[in-house]
Amino acid sequence: MVETSSAGMPRQAEGEGRFDRVLKGGRVIDPRNGIDAVMDIGIRDGRIAAVAAGLEAGSAPVDDMAGHIVAPGLIDIHTHVYHKATSLSVDPDPVARRSAVTTLVDAGSAGAGNLDGLKDFVAARSAFNLLAYVNISFPGIFAFDKAFSVGEATVRDLLNVERCVEAVEAHRDFVVGIKVRIGDKTSGDVGLEALDRAIAAAERTGLPVMTHIGGPPPSYEDVLARMRPGDILTHCFRPAPNAPVDGERLVLPALREARERGVLFDIGHGMGAFGFDSAEAALADGFPPDMISSDVHVMSIKGPAYDLLHTMSKLMCCGVGVTDAIAMVTDAPAKATNREHIGHLGVGAAADISVLDLVEVAVPFVDVIGHRREGMRLLKPHALYVAGKPEAVAARPFEPDGT
Repeated sequence: MVETSSAGMPRQAEGEGRFDRVLKGGRVIDPRNGIDAVMDIGIRDGRIAAVAAGLEAGSAPVDDMAGHIVAPGLIDIHTHVYHKATSLSVDPDPVARRSAVTTLVDAGSAGAGNLDGLKDFVAARSAFNLLAYVNISFPGIFAFDKAFSVGEATVRDLLNVERCVEAVEAHRDFVVGIKVRIGDKTSGDVGLEALDRAIAAAERTGLPVMTHIGGPPPSYEDVLARMRPGDILTHCFRPAPNAPVDGERLVLPALREARERGVLFDIGHGMGAFGFDSAEAALADGFPPDMISSDVHVMSIKGPAYDLLHTMSKLMCCGVGVTDAIAMVTDAPAKATNREHIGHLGVGAAADISVLDLVEVAVPFVDVIGHRREGMRLLKPHALYVAGKPEAVAARPFEPDGT
């Protein structure tokens, strides 16, 4: 579905007398509202109507959530889901069901020339909420394959600011920002000019830029120097070259300077952009990511990223707490995309809810360069609700079951 917005979301419970459905006795984790407690959730008309202990369900159906984590609907802020129209994209609904995601944000699969198709033929037909960053390159990511790849930002004539602005204005309900891929293979000799053009489109539309960082040139520092408050640097914990840490395993000063002025940092795991050495060093030096995302596409869906839940579990293996991990896929991306009615469980918010199990099991995690870590915990999907409506979750055969 095409995600839409609304307003008015106080935290406190209201109207406890009539619900369409009640979720009972789960561990409610709602980072925005500071909740981590066993509580009930009342749903009415597709929205959160009450969050409190001991809600009276009346005649409403009751779903027993005892022993499960009940979280705001998970948001994967970096996906590629322009399915069957672009070579890199996957079908959004199976991925959402297996990873308990209620909102998927496509990160630049489409540009101004084909954004209509992403909205009308994929988002409108999905059971889940879809949003998009529009690529500054007119055709979007058009040549992404195991055998070859052509960086869409390597062709200067395709980086048309005017057409990008027109696409945003035509789809304000759908577009959350401008995407650009910067790196030796993705922007080539055009280099930072591609980022400059994306920023020009963003300035004219009042939206943020999501910037992919690949191998040098340009350097990590040079990319960050151009970024503005609210812009997102994705692939933030990529392995060397262009890692976020130096040879002493300390975070580059440019990252701290960028964070101080409001730049946001996103994982964007994918097939080539998450390294354990980078992640562990950055976390040890006090620099966690702002957001976790999968960068799920045809070459990462079968590993090493798999999907958002697996990427969250991988970050937890590196030392991120479960509550922080949930905040990084709910509250933080909702704010980054200016969608204040999702990402939390305040009264009036959309009743998008992800119910998870935290299971104890030995699991090998592998990063994009083959480095391995032995984990002991996995997040698994238990149930899923979109606008209060139950949606089926799917199995995860690529992971051990656990208990």
